[in-house]
Formats: sequence, C-alpha cells, structure tokens
Amino acid sequence: MSTHPKDENAPENVAPEEQAPEAAESTAGEQNEAGVSEEDVLVRLARENEELKERALRLAADMENLRRRTQRDVADARAFGITNFARDMLTVTDNLQRALQAVSQEARDQAGPALKALVEGVEMTERAMLAALERHGVRRIDPEGDKFDPHFHQAMFEVENPNVPAGTVVQVVQAGYMIGERVLRPAMVGVSKGGPKGQDAAAEAPAQEDTPAEENNAEGPAN
Repeated sequence: MSTHPKDENAPENVAPEEQAPEAAESTAGEQNEAGVSEEDVLVRLARENEELKERALRLAADMENLRRRTQRDVADARAFGITNFARDMLTVTDNLQRALQAVSQEARDQAGPALKALVEGVEMTERAMLAALERHGVRRIDPEGDKFDPHFHQAMFEVENPNVPAGTVVQVVQAGYMIGERVLRPAMVGVSKGGPKGQDAAAEAPAQEDTPAEENNAEGPAN
C-alpha cells in the first residue's frame, strides 16, 4: 500500500468508452459554433457530386467526338489519299484520248494492219487506265446532254442553238472526273444558249401533247 497521500487535484483515469462520446459532442459543438450543419454538408456533397457527373459526361462526349473525327479522317485518308496521284494520271489518260482522236474514222477504215494494231493497243491501254482509276474510286464525268452544273462543269464557250434548252451541255471538250463524292477535275464543256429556258421547255411539252386531243375534239361535232 502506498504511503503517499492522494492528490485530490490530479485527474482521474477515464475509460476510452467514456472519452469517445465526449469527443463527438465536442466536434459537433465546434461545427455548430462554426455555423455548419449536417444539412449544409449534405448539400455541398450533392453539389460536388453533380459537378463530377457533369465532368464525366463532358469527358465522355469529347471522347466520342474524337472517335468520330478520327474515323472520318481515316475514311477520308483512304478515299482521297491518292488524289494528287490520280490527278497526275488524268494527264496520261487525256493524252491517250487525244492520240485516238488524232486518227479519223476514215483513216482507220483505210489503215493497214500495223496502224489498226496500234489504235487497238492505245484503246486497250485507255480502257485499262480507266478501269484502274475506277477501282480506286475515280470515275469519269461525261455530261453531254445534261443541264449545266457549275459544281461539276466548267463552261468554255456558248453555242447558239434555239432547238435546245438554254444551259444544256452540248459539247464536252475535256471529260471531268470525280473521286468519291468530290470533284477531282470539272468537265470542260460548251453550253447552249438562245433556246427556251428549262421551265419554258417543260411548259411547251404538255401544250404540244394536248394539241392532238384538241383537234379531235374540234372534229367531233363536225361529224
């Protein structure tokens, strides 16, 4: 047994179970003193949660746009990657066409075996060239008889022709080409003028079709 007298002012040993409630009460008291309630904390957490959701959705949208843009760029690279090469090959095709046009039909009929073989060889080469271009998405534009379209045609001159609707392609000087949905080279054409406009020509056609019927109606009462 200790012979030292007990100090009445010394703190007594307190069990941990008794300290925990006191610490919680102390923390709650400090929060209440700072003016922050549990409801304020929940509101702040909910707001932060919404902000995180918006960030996640925005990031997902950005990634989707990037994926689509990348797919489009890859598709364009596959479709139009040979644009410059194809444009250079058009010069070769034009030269083959000019070589064939230089030999008239009369000269072909009177040509000997050697010239005929040469012409056939050039024709075969031209067809092979066009087939190779088509395999890579390049197709020819031959708009003769079509309505002039500045997106696909380049007017070189006008031809006076009252029998053809104005703005019709009546002559193709140089064929055009497209690669995919893009114009690789517009067709150089001659355009008609002096004829009826498209709407006037369309209006005249029904009138001409109604003429026989009117004549029959006129002949009916006479009988």
